[in-house]
Amino acid sequence: MKRQTLHEDWLLSTTAGPVPEEIAGRSVPAQVPGSAHTDLLAAGLIGDPYLDTAETGLAWAHRTAWRYTLTFDAAAPQPGERVDLAFDGLDTVATVHLNGHRLGSTANMHRAYRFDVREALRGGANELTVDFFPALDYAEQERERLGHRPHTNAHPYNMVRKMACSFGWDWGPDLQTAGIFKPVRLERWKRARITGVRPLITVDEHGTGRVEAHVGIEHAESGGTGADLVVTARAGGVETRVGVPAGASEAVAVVEVPDARLWWPAGYGDQPLYDLDVTLSAAPGAAEPEAGLDAAHRRIGFRTVTVDTSPDEFGERFVVTVNGRLVAVKGANWIPDDHFLTRITRERLQRRVDQALGAHMNMLRVWGGGVYETEDFYDVCDERGVLVWQDFALACAAYPEEEPLAAEFEAEARENVARLCSHPSLAVWNGGNENLWGFADWGWQQELDGRTWGEHYYYELFPRVVAELDPTRPYVEGSPCSPGHRPGGVHPNDPDHGCRHEWDVWNQSDYTHYRTTVPRFCAEFGFQGPPTWRTLTTWIHDSPLTPTSPAFLLHQKANDGNGKLHRGLEGHLPVPEDFADWHWATQLNQARAVAFGVEHFRSWWPRTSGTLVWQLNDCWPVTSWAAVDGDERPKPLYYALRHAYAPRLLTFQPRDGGLALVAVNDTDEDWSGHVHLQRQDFAGEALDAARIELAAGARSAVRLEVPGSLSTPADPSKELLVAATDDARTVHTFGEDPELAYDPDPLSAVATAVPEGYRVDVRARGFARDVAILADRVAPDAVVDDMLVPMTAGETRSFTVRTGARIAPEELTGPLVLRCANGLVAHAAGAA
Repeated sequence: MKRQTLHEDWLLSTTAGPVPEEIAGRSVPAQVPGSAHTDLLAAGLIGDPYLDTAETGLAWAHRTAWRYTLTFDAAAPQPGERVDLAFDGLDTVATVHLNGHRLGSTANMHRAYRFDVREALRGGANELTVDFFPALDYAEQERERLGHRPHTNAHPYNMVRKMACSFGWDWGPDLQTAGIFKPVRLERWKRARITGVRPLITVDEHGTGRVEAHVGIEHAESGGTGADLVVTARAGGVETRVGVPAGASEAVAVVEVPDARLWWPAGYGDQPLYDLDVTLSAAPGAAEPEAGLDAAHRRIGFRTVTVDTSPDEFGERFVVTVNGRLVAVKGANWIPDDHFLTRITRERLQRRVDQALGAHMNMLRVWGGGVYETEDFYDVCDERGVLVWQDFALACAAYPEEEPLAAEFEAEARENVARLCSHPSLAVWNGGNENLWGFADWGWQQELDGRTWGEHYYYELFPRVVAELDPTRPYVEGSPCSPGHRPGGVHPNDPDHGCRHEWDVWNQSDYTHYRTTVPRFCAEFGFQGPPTWRTLTTWIHDSPLTPTSPAFLLHQKANDGNGKLHRGLEGHLPVPEDFADWHWATQLNQARAVAFGVEHFRSWWPRTSGTLVWQLNDCWPVTSWAAVDGDERPKPLYYALRHAYAPRLLTFQPRDGGLALVAVNDTDEDWSGHVHLQRQDFAGEALDAARIELAAGARSAVRLEVPGSLSTPADPSKELLVAATDDARTVHTFGEDPELAYDPDPLSAVATAVPEGYRVDVRARGFARDVAILADRVAPDAVVDDMLVPMTAGETRSFTVRTGARIAPEELTGPLVLRCANGLVAHAAGAA
C-alpha cells in the first residue's frame, strides 16, 4: 500500500449564494483538513466568528456553495494496480470530480468515502474538485420531500447527517461549517488491502485474554484471488496466521494471551495497553514485492464491560460493571471541544481529559448532537482510564426512517462501531439523546401524525449493528431511557428505571429539587454560569458590559437564560447590580447547584450508580453549563466538581426528617476511624462537639447519625456545623446566605513568589464561605490549585497560583481576585 496525502495547495472559492462582494469571485488558500470559515479567517476576509457579534454577520454562509480545488501530480495507474481517492470526512453535502469525471456525491459528515479513480487519474497534473452544497438548503429540501419532523432548533438539522450543533444549540453558535474536515489521500495497492480491523476482546475466567480480530479484505479485481493470502495477527507476544479463502472479504484471526493484564477505569486499577499488529501478505512462495500487501495497527486493552439493568426492589438497575466490578460512575457530558473541529488537536484533548481526571471523573459521555470523535480522543481516554459512553449521532429530534436517511444511518453506524471497537475505554453504545423522551412528552406524536420518527433505529437497527459488530459491549436505546421498554411502556425518564435526565432544575425548579428523586443513573443535569472573567472580556467588548449588553446576550444561547440565572439565585444569593459581583455570584451559584446534585446522588450509592454532569467543556466563549470554558479555563464549577467527586466524601443530607452525615468511600480500602463534629459560631467559638465512629467499607456509602444537639442551633444565623476526618471535611450552615450574619470582610492574605508562580496564604478572622482566588483576572495563564474552600475562624490556608507571568504579588489579594460569598451578601445588604 502506497499513500500520497493531498493536504497542500488547495484553493477555496464560492460558487453560489449571498456572498459579500469582497469575497465573491476570489480564491483563497485552503487548509485541508479545514473549513471554509477558518480559511476565510486566515485570509483576513472575515472577523473571528467568536468575537462580539461577528456570528450574526456570517449568516450569509448558511446559503453559500463552496468549491475546493487542487492540482496535484501523480503517476498513471500501473497494470494490476488499484488507485483509490480516500476522504476520511466531508462536511457535508458534496460532489467530487477528478479531471472532469464525477466520482460521486456525499451527504453524511459522519462517514468516510472512497472512490476508485483508475479511470479518471492520469499521469502528471490532475485536477481535483470538491463542491459543497449548503447543508441547510439540502435539509429544507428533504423536509419538503419527507414531511416535517419535530426538533429543537430553528433549522431542520434532523434532515441531514451533519453535526446537529453545527446549526446552533443552547450553548453553541449557528455557523454551519463546510469543508474537507478530515484527511484526504491517494492510495495505491495491488491484489488486496485491509479495509478494517475489528478486534472483539474478551477475558475468560482463567485470565486469558482473547482477541478475535475480524480483518476486512478488499480485492483489487472482482472475484478476488485464490487462497494465496495470509492474515497474521500479533498481540502480547502471541502470533496467529490464517489463510484467506478465495474471494473472501473477511478473515478472522484469534490470538489468546495468557495471564493478560486487565485494563481498569481510573481509580480502579491500571490501564495496560497491548499492541495488536495485523498484516495481509501473499502466501509463502509468492513473488516479491507483493509478499507484504497491507498492515494495520491497533492498541487494545483486555477487560469486560456490562450494564446491569436487572430488576430490584426500587425498579431496574443501571450499573456499569467492568471486569465484574461495579463502577461508581463520576463524569460529565462531552461536546465538540471547538465548533471548528479541525482546530482540536491531540494535545488539546489531552489537556481536557486530564482536567476531567483532575476532578476525579472516570467517564465522559460523547453526546449525540456532536460527532463521533477522532481516534485521538479515544486513544487519550484509553491511556488515562476514562470510560466513554458513546451516543449514536442523534439528538433532540424525530428522524425520518425513509431513504436516503435510513441507509445513511446504517452505513455510519456500521462504520463507527467497527472503527471504535478496539478501544478499551469505550464502555456503552447509546441510541441517541432525548429522542425517546421527546416522543413521549414533547408533543411530537401530534406533530408527526403517524410519520416515522426513529423508533426503528433505536430498537432495531442500532442494537442489530452492535450485536453483529461489537457484541462485547452493552447497548441502551437512548438517554434517558428505561432499557427494554418501548414507547407506551415505562416512561423513558422514569427515575426508578434506567438512566434519567434531570432538567426540572434549571428550567423551572430550584436546585434543592434534586433531592426529590433518587434516580438509578443521572446521565444529564446541570446549571448555567458565565465563562471566566478573562475569557469573557477577551471575546466580548460591550461598553458597558452587562448581562443584557448585545454581545453578552449573543453569547447566552439558552432560552430565557439570564432569567433562569436570576431566578436560580433567589433564596441562595443576592442578584448584584455591579457586573463583576453578578459574574461572581452566578458562577458561584452554578457551582453550588451542581455540587448539591452530585452530593445528593452520590449519597444514595449504589441505588444511584452514576452521574454525568452537563457538561465538561465548551466549544466557544459562552455562558453555559460547562465546567471548563471555551478558552480552556476552569470555572468555579470545576473546583466544586473536584470536591463533590472526591474519592472520599462527607456530605450532610436530610434523612427521615432530620440531618444525617453520609460518608461516601469510592476507594478499594475500608474507611475507618472517627468523624469529629463541632457546632461553632462564625467567630470560631465551639458550642457543641461529638466524635462518632466511621466504618465505611470499600466502594460504599454509609449513613452516620448526627446527635440532635449538634443539628439544633441556638442562633441559625451565626452558627455552622463542621464534620472532619483526616482526609475529608464538610460544613453545614443552618440557613441560606441572605439569612446569615456573615463577617463582610473575613479574610487577610499575603502573596509570595514561588518557583511555579505564587503562594497565597489566606487567614480567616471569621467564617468565610467559598473562598476563591480568581487568578485569571491577574494573568491570562494563571490557574489556582483549589477554590470554593470554606474557612472557619482562625483557619489558615495556602493556595498556589501557577503562572508564567511576572505580576505584583499584591494583585492576587485584591478585592476582585480574592473572593468569598460573604462579600456578596454584605454588598447586597449595603445596597438595600
